[in-house]
Amino acid sequence: MSTFIINGGRALSGEWRVQGMKNAATPVLAATLLSRDPATIRNIPRISDISHMLAILEDLGARITWRDEHTATIHTPEIKKHEMDYLLTKRMRSSVLFLGPLLASLGKVRAPAPGGCNIGNRPLDAHMKGFEALGAKVSFGEDGYYTIMGDSLQASEVRLIERSVTATENVLMLASAIPGRTVIKNAASEPHVVCLCSMLSQMGAEISGAGTEEVAIQGRYGLKGVDFEIIPDQLEIGTIAVLGALCGGEVTIAPVVPSDVLAIKEKLEQAGVLVEESGDQWTVRGSLARLKAFTVETAPHPGFPTDLQAPFGLLATQARGESRIHDPMYENRLGYIGKLADMGARARVIGPHTAAITGPFPLSGGVVESLDLRAGATLLMAGLAASGRTIVKGAEIIDRGYEAIDERLRALGADIARVE
Repeated sequence: MSTFIINGGRALSGEWRVQGMKNAATPVLAATLLSRDPATIRNIPRISDISHMLAILEDLGARITWRDEHTATIHTPEIKKHEMDYLLTKRMRSSVLFLGPLLASLGKVRAPAPGGCNIGNRPLDAHMKGFEALGAKVSFGEDGYYTIMGDSLQASEVRLIERSVTATENVLMLASAIPGRTVIKNAASEPHVVCLCSMLSQMGAEISGAGTEEVAIQGRYGLKGVDFEIIPDQLEIGTIAVLGALCGGEVTIAPVVPSDVLAIKEKLEQAGVLVEESGDQWTVRGSLARLKAFTVETAPHPGFPTDLQAPFGLLATQARGESRIHDPMYENRLGYIGKLADMGARARVIGPHTAAITGPFPLSGGVVESLDLRAGATLLMAGLAASGRTIVKGAEIIDRGYEAIDERLRALGADIARVE
């Protein structure tokens, strides 16, 4: 286990270059299996979850050639097998995104239930019912493997049982390779879903309604290769904006796609954070004296993203008054609250989905452990905002979603070191 050691309380200033979005990169990489032509993918974040996705691609037969640090050409002239490797699949939940492309390309797929962060119950029912609506036969064996057969795939109407992002993406990829018109109802509308739709359109599918709850796909055989760029990570934008508010200084964040971050910017401004928007960049200035209590209610896009409620929980510790954080989407995402309380925050969990945080109370360094990706990043930021030394265990969990975060923070003036 690797560890971050942080000496907090330093003002941070400078430019932060936003990485490609992890949650957009994972379906984009999986979608390269839909074509036998090469695909060049740009703005790939160099994080451990993406390394795992690439390892799965290589295990399935892909050849990967890096063109520069964040650009790779992926070519899978032949998919070698329909069964996904157990250990590779269990490393991350996003491995589920290979099910649709494998089913489309081979007509069958066998895979164990995926791994990922322990943030609550996340069954695959929406995926499987979506596949079944397109004619697939799904079974789950005593060995813990799903077997999905696609002998009778056909375009159809798919009404998802929940607005699952990854289920929407899986059905999108499968439908794009089935001739005929498929309509997905109750579809997720997040920016990374729109990003995937853009890629699939460039590959030859005809897609309308991207970014709404009803998406229509005119699929086709023989999807072609693509040269495609992954969108900036709005979750990283929100995370660094919170850090700038707590520790600035003046932090410039770019590139920003304004339409992707409307809910985030609105919540920052409600909390009193100074955000200046100019073109594709934000400038965030230290805002401690201006911070005021706010309420976070997570919801599917265009609502406030669940992956940012933890950083905003940290922001609330320094805001005047009592803030409330309510995350109805998952039941295990508030574990970081107790860790913040250990550092001096006046924060408590008042139900499986709700926390109450009263501020401002100063944070002091301590020893904390990353519980999951977003909680880990939040505790790292708490260490930067706190007085004294903080040790954050489980740096590799944070590495799953943030590229070279310690190096990039040092460029802003942070005192942070990694110990293996």
